[in-house]
Amino acid sequence: MRKIRGWINDIKLRHKLLLFYSGFCLLPVFVLFMFSFYQMKDIISEKEETNLKSYLYQSVAAMESSLEVYVNLSDYIAFDQNLTKALESKYDSPYDQYVKVTEVVDSIVETLKHFHTDIKKVTIYTDNAMIKNGTTVAPLSEIKHQSWYQSVLLTHGLYWYVDEEERNVIAARTMPIETVSGNPCILYIEIDYDKLFSPYEQTLTSEYGVFITDKAGQVLYSTSRFSEENNDDVLTYGRFVEEKVKADNSEYTIISQDSSDISDWVIWLYQSKSITGREMKPVRNMTILTVFLCLIGLVLAYFVIKRLSSRIEKLTESMQEVENGNLEVQVTSMDRDEIGLLYRGFGKMLAQIQMLIQEVYVSKIAQKELEMKALQAQINPHFLYNTLSLINWKALTAGEEDISKMTLAMSTFYRTALNKGKNTLSVEDELKNTKAYLEIQSMIHDNDFDYEIVVEPEIMRCESLNLILQPFVENAIAHGIERKTDGERGRIVIRGWKEDDCIWFSVEDNGEGMNQDTANRILTMESKGYGVRNINERIRLFYGEEYKVEVQSEIGKGTIMKFHFPINNKKTTLI
Repeated sequence: MRKIRGWINDIKLRHKLLLFYSGFCLLPVFVLFMFSFYQMKDIISEKEETNLKSYLYQSVAAMESSLEVYVNLSDYIAFDQNLTKALESKYDSPYDQYVKVTEVVDSIVETLKHFHTDIKKVTIYTDNAMIKNGTTVAPLSEIKHQSWYQSVLLTHGLYWYVDEEERNVIAARTMPIETVSGNPCILYIEIDYDKLFSPYEQTLTSEYGVFITDKAGQVLYSTSRFSEENNDDVLTYGRFVEEKVKADNSEYTIISQDSSDISDWVIWLYQSKSITGREMKPVRNMTILTVFLCLIGLVLAYFVIKRLSSRIEKLTESMQEVENGNLEVQVTSMDRDEIGLLYRGFGKMLAQIQMLIQEVYVSKIAQKELEMKALQAQINPHFLYNTLSLINWKALTAGEEDISKMTLAMSTFYRTALNKGKNTLSVEDELKNTKAYLEIQSMIHDNDFDYEIVVEPEIMRCESLNLILQPFVENAIAHGIERKTDGERGRIVIRGWKEDDCIWFSVEDNGEGMNQDTANRILTMESKGYGVRNINERIRLFYGEEYKVEVQSEIGKGTIMKFHFPINNKKTTLI
C-alpha cells in the first residue's frame, strides 16, 4: 500500500487529474453502458430465441393438427362397415362390382376429397378379385414393388412416407379386410406436400431456415425465409449438420422439436446469430456514439487539466530556480483564482526574501570586511616588519639559524595575511602564506610531520580569497596529526588544479580521521570550532551557494577537505 501511495504521490498533477477523471468519471459511465449493452444483447437474444421457439411450436402444432385429421380420416375409411362389406363381397359380374364400388367407395372418397382439398388421391389396394376402378380401387400388385410397402405392413397404424425431391407425401396403412389370398388391403392417401408444410411458410417471422427429418436423419422438407441481404446465411443440410455438432460454438442458433406420436419426424429451425447482431445495430451505434463522446470529454478534460497544471508546473519551475539560487525570478499573475493568489503570494514572499538577503547577508559581508580591516588596522605593518627584521639580524649574528628561519616565515605569513587590507590575492601569494604557516608549525612540532604542496602552474596567477588554506592546514595539524597514535609519521598534502573552468584545492592529512557524522557537523553551527566553518561561509557568500567545502574522512585513515570556486568569475581571473 505504501508503494502504491508513493507511486501516486510521484505522478505529475496533470496525470493525477486525468487518472481521476478517467477512473471516476469516464470509466463508470463506460462500464455501466457496456454492462447495459450486453444485458440488452442478452435480452434481445433471449427474446429472439423465445420468438423462434414460439413460432416453431405453433408451426409444428398446425402441422400436427393436419396429420391428426389424416389419421382420423384413415381410421374412418379403414373401419367403415359399408366399405368393408363392399370390398369383401363376391360379385357375379364386373358390372355388379362397379355399381357397388361406385355407390359406396367412390361416394366416401369423393366426399372426403370435397371437404379436404389437400388430399390429392385416395386408393384402396387389394388382391380380393377386385377390378381396378379409377383411382379409388386398384390391385395390390401395383404397390408391392414400392420401397415403403414393407414398412406399411410392419407399422401399426398410419405410416408416413415423404419424398422431398418429388414433393410427395403418402399416408398408408393396412385395413382390417379379409381377402382370399390372406394379404392385407392397403389404404393409400396422397396429400398435398406444400399444404401440409405450409405452416412453416405462412408466418410473419423471417430470417430463419427449417429442416424436417425422420429419425434416420433423412431430409423430408426444407425451407428458408431469409431476406436478400441475408442470403449468405442459408445452410445446406450438410453445413447444418456441421453447425449442429459445434453446439454452443456454432455461429447459428439451432432449435429442435420432435413431432408427436403421429409421425417420427424431427423439426429443426436455425437462425444466424449475426441476425441478433444486426438487430443490435442501433444499440451498437449508440455505444460508438457514447465512446466517441467519452473520448471528446477526455480530450477536453486533458486541455483543461493541462491549462490548470501548466500554471502550477510553471510556479514549480520558478520555485526550483529560487532553490538553485536564482532570486531574480519574476513570478506574477493576473488570474483571480486560487492559483493566481498562489502566484502573487509567492512573488511577494520572494521579494521579501530578496529584501532580507540585502539586509542580512550583504550586511554580514560588509561587517566581516570591516572587522577584517579593523583587525588589520590594529597592527602597524611597518613596526611589525621592522621588528621581525631586527630579530632576524640578531639571530643571524648569534648564529641561531632556526630563529632566523622562523622569523622570516612569520614575516612572510603576516605580509600575505595582511595583504595591504585587501580580501583577495593571487594563488601564488596564498600558497606563500600557507607555506610560511607550515614552516612555523613544523618548527613548533620539532619537524615531526612532512608536508607537500602540489599545484598546477597555470593557476598560480589566478585570484583567490586570502587566508582560505591556512584554517584547513591548522585543522589538519590540530585534529589530525597531533592525535595520531599509530606511530606513523604525519603528512599533509596541499593540491591545487584547474577543472571545468574552476579552481580546486584540497588539504589532505593522514591523521586519526573521524566518522561521517562528525565530518558533516564541522561545517554547521553545531561545530565547536569556527575556522573551517568561517571559510565555508566566506566562499558561499563570495562566490555563490553552489560553491562550498566538502569533507571526506574515515577513522584511522585521515581527512580530505576540498573546495572550488569559478575561474571565470569577475573576481577570479587568469592574470
